[in-house]
Amino acid sequence: MWLLVALFACSLPAVTTRIYASDEVQYYSYLRSLWFDHDLAFENEYRYFYDSGTVRNPGFHATLLERETEAGQRINFGTIGCAILWAPFYAVGDLIARAMHALGRDVAVDGYSRPYIAAVCYASAFYGFAALLLSMAAARRLGFDATLATLAVWFGTPLLFYMYVAPPMAHACSAFAVALLVGVWLRIRVTWPIPGVAAIGAIAALTGMVREQDVLLACGPALDCLVWAARSGAGSSRPGMRALIPRALASAVAFAVVYLPQTIAYFVLNGHFGPSHLVTRKMTWTAPHALQVLLSPEHGFLVWTPLALLAIAGLVWMAVSAAPTTTIDPVGLQRVAICMLLMIALQVYTAGSVESWTVAGAFGQRRFVALTALLVIGLAGLQHCLTTRPAVRQLARVAAIVAVYWNLALMAEFATGLMDRQRLEPARNAYDAFVTVPRMAPDLAYRYLFNRASFYKKSATER
Repeated sequence: MWLLVALFACSLPAVTTRIYASDEVQYYSYLRSLWFDHDLAFENEYRYFYDSGTVRNPGFHATLLERETEAGQRINFGTIGCAILWAPFYAVGDLIARAMHALGRDVAVDGYSRPYIAAVCYASAFYGFAALLLSMAAARRLGFDATLATLAVWFGTPLLFYMYVAPPMAHACSAFAVALLVGVWLRIRVTWPIPGVAAIGAIAALTGMVREQDVLLACGPALDCLVWAARSGAGSSRPGMRALIPRALASAVAFAVVYLPQTIAYFVLNGHFGPSHLVTRKMTWTAPHALQVLLSPEHGFLVWTPLALLAIAGLVWMAVSAAPTTTIDPVGLQRVAICMLLMIALQVYTAGSVESWTVAGAFGQRRFVALTALLVIGLAGLQHCLTTRPAVRQLARVAAIVAVYWNLALMAEFATGLMDRQRLEPARNAYDAFVTVPRMAPDLAYRYLFNRASFYKKSATER
């Protein structure tokens, strides 16, 4: 673990401390508006980012500076969870800004200057790394050596992009919330104490406040608890099922209390307790895009992140092979793996139900970053299952290395314009990934470390 901590500490200069996308503005506006204006009126935040040229395109202005919600407020498609998680770091940024201003430095104490923006960017990087540590701890609780799996997921999935290149997005925070959920679940699942179940409810609320659809991932622990209760009551007058009642109540109360900030925000913004109709109308609940969201050559999760295929294979192997570990019985491991596969299926379902399933212009299928903990556990489980099959294990390692390189190469292509961001086709960029990018690697590394602004010149002109 300390090796990972040292690596993360050394990587902090690689965090890009800027806001440039519409989604980032919306998440950030929650925090800035609450901190300085003590309200959820985002007109001034949106106006600042538009007038300053940070986000200047007709779509941003037409959607966020012209349209209003049912309650007469400016639209915000984001949620309040990131603002809550970023707040401690933002407080430090505020102190730094005030100290620098008091010393005569040209730093505005307005929520927009560099200390504030940097604070949330470093916060997301921290939460992404915390997600990795929690994931590794969860895998070890199952008896797996997860160091290599954690490194592979760190560098082989879009989490890396949303920790270092676009940290003001919600996805690193999403990975943290779900990893926390998984960690607590695996810790309490043997006896399911009521306080622990209440904690699951509270964390489920947090996941929903960071990204609404992630709340469905709590169905994995819920199914595990249901099976535990049914089996504990076998052969009796169902005391196990009766034990669900106080646990369900504790979880529901904890969820409602923790989710209260989002409930209030919904009411203030939309005039009702729920997302804007502009969000809900994008959902087609038959999930017509489920296969596309996985396999599309342009936007498919498994095309962008082939490492996920190895992780899912590990979970499937755990679910069917009953491979013993040092800390959990085979039947219990099978149940955990089945619940995790359900969680992945639910993420595919929700992502495939959104009409904007392509997440056009984004790096990778970003909505799957929430599955970071499950990918770490799946890879670690695959490594464990292949212990007695050295040839296959070596082949899996080679595949993982190639998948990690693929992610890094796509990031390089995305940043340099080798990939058309309006028509993302990673499968057709294989030549550039394996031929052009290696040739450019020294120059790319130098630019990223010492001239990072050179990557943004094109997008600034487009805006």
